[in-house]
Amino acid sequence: MTASLDDIRGRLRRFAAREAAGESPLYAHLAERAAEDDEVAGLLTAAPAAFAHPTLLLAAVHRVVQAEPFHELVNYYPSMGGSYGLDGGTWPLWRQFVVERADRVRALIAARTTQTNEVRRAAVLYPAVALAAKQAKAPVGLLEVGCSGGLLLAMDKYAYRYQTEGAGQVAAGPAKAALGLHCALELAPGATLPAIPKKLAVAARVGLDRAPVDLADEDELAWLEACVWADQPERRRLLGTAAAVQRSAKPEFVRGDAVEGLAGAAALVPRDMPLVVLTSHVLSYLSSEERSAFIAALGELAGRRRLWWVSQEAYRAGLDVVLPGRDDLAPGPDEPAFAALGITTWAGGVPEATALARTAMHGQRMTWLA
Repeated sequence: MTASLDDIRGRLRRFAAREAAGESPLYAHLAERAAEDDEVAGLLTAAPAAFAHPTLLLAAVHRVVQAEPFHELVNYYPSMGGSYGLDGGTWPLWRQFVVERADRVRALIAARTTQTNEVRRAAVLYPAVALAAKQAKAPVGLLEVGCSGGLLLAMDKYAYRYQTEGAGQVAAGPAKAALGLHCALELAPGATLPAIPKKLAVAARVGLDRAPVDLADEDELAWLEACVWADQPERRRLLGTAAAVQRSAKPEFVRGDAVEGLAGAAALVPRDMPLVVLTSHVLSYLSSEERSAFIAALGELAGRRRLWWVSQEAYRAGLDVVLPGRDDLAPGPDEPAFAALGITTWAGGVPEATALARTAMHGQRMTWLA
């Protein structure tokens, strides 16, 4: 089933106004124009409706641009060394490039899904996983559902700097880590600064994905790079560094569905080891029925072993199933998009969920709620 053109136009407009605005001037501009251009927007009909997101169109074009490093359009792509800002020529040149290569762009859209393995999200997940490890009182096994290249599974190998208003800078992670991540940490009224330990003990790493990414494969890594927004070259640098770090902490990958593959992937973590299941911007790609089935599968798994679910998702995409009635965790119609960070355990088959923070979509800042 494919999305209608009207639906795709709406997705492009929402992306421009709520996700890219203030974060990516280039992508906000291109998505806004594409929403009014049926020939360009229509390229997304090559993807199943669940995956026909603006980021897929933009990533596919980015990948085609990568293959033509001397094209004039590169001047507008900082990820490839371009230095031009937005001007009157940006959209006409971009549109011409896309239309002339429509077959290549459409083929990528049909064959790929957006796999933004955003390593900066590790900074907002780290305090939540550390909380689970504290409650478990033991090294934990990590299972990331929708892991892409598995970069978040190496979160214990990264260094973190949390900038707070009252406590200054809080440091965590190995002192000599190859990759350092920064995150602004604000406290909501009545909240207390989370305990962020210097070290996190991870004893097992498993990634579950429909199409796990082999970071040693140049073409696969190039697709991950293409999924990084083109006017944010720092994110691409972090991706490359994290890929190098992963060589010393490579996870075990399982190819499978979030629901059907969950139990098999979990079985790769020793049963006596506390299991932390991670999801980060994955559940929005599932239907509401699939999300409910996934959470039910987590509950079944929690009935057989110690399990924590750490989620950084749009509130309506998952946490609302186990923590209903929290409208404060979802942005209003005119607010920029943000995600809800939560931690869920099960007692007697009943989920017990806590909202920990509101976070920026790519992990660069969060407001702690607990």
